[in-house]
Amino acid sequence: MSGEPTKPKSATGVSPAQKAVSDDPGALPETRSSASEEIAAFVAKARATSPYAAGARARLVFALDATMSRQPTWDMACALQADMFREAAALGSLDIRLVYYRGLNECRATGWIADSAHLAKLMGGIACQGGNTQIGKVLSEARREAIASGVRAVVFVGDAMEEALDDLCVKAGELGLLKVPVFMFQEGQDSVAEQAFRQIARLTGGAWCRFDPGAAAQLRELLRAAAAYAAGGREALLRLSKTASGAARLLGQMK
Repeated sequence: MSGEPTKPKSATGVSPAQKAVSDDPGALPETRSSASEEIAAFVAKARATSPYAAGARARLVFALDATMSRQPTWDMACALQADMFREAAALGSLDIRLVYYRGLNECRATGWIADSAHLAKLMGGIACQGGNTQIGKVLSEARREAIASGVRAVVFVGDAMEEALDDLCVKAGELGLLKVPVFMFQEGQDSVAEQAFRQIARLTGGAWCRFDPGAAAQLRELLRAAAAYAAGGREALLRLSKTASGAARLLGQMK
């Protein structure tokens, strides 16, 4: 990514709280290999503090495909996002950074949000628009935040992939080096998306799971499980897996 995200112009109809991941239609976020000094600094920071200490604030990137076909799922995710905060509350707390793409090369990210009502209000003001997928930008934004401020997990919800898989795998590999698992939640049966989502999950040490179109209960379980991991690590996911199928599905794939 070139430089810091900038505030969108008011003409876009997007909240000023949201930042553009890239304003250049022809540009993607930086794709250079992870610099050794960045990795070293991140690892040193992670070792200096217990990653899952009681009361520590967890950070999770919540990424959504907001292209036109996704409006029903966007509305569903808006209604379910509070479950992530509630699940994490039992273990500590959770900050969420919403990242979404839509339209012609529009990919935006909010600041860190600690309140489900605030996130719901923000999401409620966003309308899906037709366009191609921009998963590469999502992964680059997650990598930048992982180095800058620490990210424990990434959740992505989508149903398609229209990018070069090799490029996505490079970005996923960088997140894997940073020990940031990506949970790829796929709606529907698209085989191209499945292949890509599985690879991204594998390379980051995360998990791929499919849910049926419009299946709120299935998506709720998956989001709860991801939040539990972000807030409490593998042990929290293991405890949740004893009573929740979504957690068991994630745990079964994670390295």
